[in-house]
Amino acid sequence: MIVTCVYVWVKPENVEDFIQATKINHENSIQEPENRRFDILQDPQDPTAFILYEAYASEAGAVAHKQTEHYLTWRKTVEPWMAKARQGIPYTVIAP
Repeated sequence: MIVTCVYVWVKPENVEDFIQATKINHENSIQEPENRRFDILQDPQDPTAFILYEAYASEAGAVAHKQTEHYLTWRKTVEPWMAKARQGIPYTVIAP
């Protein structure tokens, strides 16, 4: 299993729009055959800071996600709302 934590910083005026667009991406992503988890996390101390926790069964599944129409639409939609470039960091799962 491969996990990517995507760190996102959103302009304050776009937080609610970002949440709505990301929920749509989430709903579609969890339908992907290799998806194991797709969480949207918001920092309670800084509501403009988010982590997207994405888990896929394999590297191929993670790569396939980035080629889906819903992901490409999400990326294009939210790009102008970013306060700075998002950062995706892949992790190797130790447990479970």
